[in-house]
Amino acid sequence: MLAAIAILVAGCATEPADTTVSSAVVLAPEDLPQLDPIRVEQGAAMYGAFCATCHGIDLAGSPDWKVPNPDGSLKPPPQDSTGHTWHHSDQVLIDLIANGSDFAQSRMPTFGDVLSESDILTILEYLKSSWGEQERALQWKVSSQ
Repeated sequence: MLAAIAILVAGCATEPADTTVSSAVVLAPEDLPQLDPIRVEQGAAMYGAFCATCHGIDLAGSPDWKVPNPDGSLKPPPQDSTGHTWHHSDQVLIDLIANGSDFAQSRMPTFGDVLSESDILTILEYLKSSWGEQERALQWKVSSQ
């Protein structure tokens, strides 16, 4: 699984985020799983405690997140629709948050020792609340495959 994460992270890090959604993803808003407002609120608090320092309290990431650092790694990306988080399945995101990454382009700390899978899913619920319907539809499709 870590090899799959490495490939996905490396691919995202070397290519600018494509914020367009394939026309093949056609779901009506009512077909998307409903977000739980209580979990969204809890996720916002957890995001503030564990993620905002790097990814920004407003989910905007580093302003120049696509510009490599001197070591080749990239700065923290946005977590809203302008980033690339929604390109990945829930499982990939859970693994990345829990296990972190120390790949050439991505330096993500490990949170699995302080966040349970349920906690991570709660944070993801909050992130999903900031994504547009098309981004949520694509991410839901990727997660359900």
